[in-house]
Amino acid sequence: MIVPVLMAGGSGTRLWPLSREQYPKQFLKLLDERSLLQNTALRLGGVGDTAPPLVIGSDAHRFVIAEQLRQVGLDGAGIMLEPEGRNTAPAAAVAAHYATTQYGSQAVVFLMAADQAVTDTAAFVRAVEAGAAVAAEGRIVTFGIQPTHPETGFGYIKVGAAIGQSGAYDVAAFVEKPERAKAEAFIAEGGYYWNGGMFMFRADVFLDELKRLEPEMYASSLLSWNNAVKDIDFIRLEPGAFRKCRNESIDYAVMEKTANIALVPLDAGWDDVGSWSYLGKLPADDAAGNRTRGDVLLEDCQDNLVHASSRLVGMVGIRDTVVVETEDAILVAPRDRVQEVKKIVSRLKQARRSEAEASPRVYRPWGSYETVAQGDRFQVKRIIVKPGQKLSLQMHHHRAEHWIVVKGTARVWCGDKNFLLCEDQSTYIPLGQTHRLENPGKVQLELIEVQSGAYLGEDDIVRFDDIYGRTPAKV
Repeated sequence: MIVPVLMAGGSGTRLWPLSREQYPKQFLKLLDERSLLQNTALRLGGVGDTAPPLVIGSDAHRFVIAEQLRQVGLDGAGIMLEPEGRNTAPAAAVAAHYATTQYGSQAVVFLMAADQAVTDTAAFVRAVEAGAAVAAEGRIVTFGIQPTHPETGFGYIKVGAAIGQSGAYDVAAFVEKPERAKAEAFIAEGGYYWNGGMFMFRADVFLDELKRLEPEMYASSLLSWNNAVKDIDFIRLEPGAFRKCRNESIDYAVMEKTANIALVPLDAGWDDVGSWSYLGKLPADDAAGNRTRGDVLLEDCQDNLVHASSRLVGMVGIRDTVVVETEDAILVAPRDRVQEVKKIVSRLKQARRSEAEASPRVYRPWGSYETVAQGDRFQVKRIIVKPGQKLSLQMHHHRAEHWIVVKGTARVWCGDKNFLLCEDQSTYIPLGQTHRLENPGKVQLELIEVQSGAYLGEDDIVRFDDIYGRTPAKV
């Protein structure tokens, strides 16, 4: 039994302004009509004897993960919530404990990031099946990415002798991210692969090595797993024990120290989608080498990457440039300097600006909302409620609200009243009044909310009842 484990806790700062802390790159539809998380979860469909995937992510993203899995028919997937990010070694440990409990100690865990891209699914499946056979024999398997150029942004793995007819190799050395000249030498010499951060191992084999090499991490991860609780559809790890796990990568904690490791080559068009550079390398949309998405008009432009989210972007006479437009931010950078966008994100965080953390559209378990206008003592939002969903029973100390239904039907609780609103109808929620909103229909409910008052922050919510288990401090 192969247990796919998708690590979905990254922030993807180098893909700002599309990627934000509250909605990072693994949830974005960057390559096609599915998100990176959805594509990763579906990629193993061709592999036999595979369990439903386990996604490990943060509490802040729990409802986004659940909704994206539901959209692609993976309602049976497990979702494990980390109290805080502690790097990949603790994540691998709790994944192995999970697999042991659910499927037995010899279940094969396939650990991978949820935000990577693969263009040749058939080649990917063949490599996974080869890796599973080697892992079942007791080896810890790492997948070495066939390098296509002298990349300085990845670590490398040097292989040793072949392991029989398995298609796998002994690992001779792990190499840190090299300088350009050394990367070129690796490519010329051969026998070096990119470290793609994908691993396969029997649960018992990995846990035995972890117990030997990192006994404190082993003990803390086991305690956190044994005291985990089920919350709706989520597995919540016990926070105190989990936080005692050393913040360490699986490479440093286990892979570079164990002798029981093998490498399986992977040549499947893999990339970590780490920056806008990757999208710029994809096939162009025109003869001038431009790649565009959204409403874009180009005149005498060449080799640009342009991503328009909410409005028309027009460019004249521009070369080798990345332009990314969202409702609240625009990035403009030379293509050879897009890695530096993380410096912009750092400055935004230092200034405590919302553009680093939140997107204009904020996702909730019941749907989403976005601010369309705001000023002194007022704010206008567009609210979407999914069919059959409802917001918490709540009240606000500092604001009143007007609701206007644009599409669908709303059921409204306001004080001791309970009534329906249809399209073009509206209601008023006085300050301090207990209220609730529900979509009882089978189509999406869309409404405009006008807030007015002295304070309009999202933390001005007192919840009395919530089907999603949220408190005023937990959105």
